[in-house]
Amino acid sequence: MSVSFLTQEGYDELQNELDFLRNDKRKEVAERLHEAMEGGELIENAEYEAAKNEQAFVEGRIIELEYLLATARIVSSEMLTADNIQVGSRVVIKEVGSSEEENYTIVGAAEAKPQIGKISNESPLGKALLNHKAGDRVTVNAPAGSFTVDVIKVE
Repeated sequence: MSVSFLTQEGYDELQNELDFLRNDKRKEVAERLHEAMEGGELIENAEYEAAKNEQAFVEGRIIELEYLLATARIVSSEMLTADNIQVGSRVVIKEVGSSEEENYTIVGAAEAKPQIGKISNESPLGKALLNHKAGDRVTVNAPAGSFTVDVIKVE
């Protein structure tokens, strides 16, 4: 059983999604299935097939979320040290040769949202930054090639 690292915010977000899927989405899909079954021939009924596919997706996501939450390790701000980058740390970095600073929060893979600055501890950048501190120069081995960043600040 592998551990999922989550912030309290990420844990709550996934718990809310699980509650929604269990309590609301399941009922909605069941109603769609029932309506599609009343619509006649099931073999040629596209609505029935779509509802069955959605039901499979919902049930799969419920299982995935139950596992994630059962194996979650909540990373709290009390566990963080200001000098060492860990899951839950906020970091400011600057790519060598660039003048633009970038802000990221290192999170577990389950709550990564790179478009809003939450990067996974398993991503090339996240993995490379772990256990470094402000002032360190870090080489990141990414699929598109290596690059180097300077760690400006760790919170």
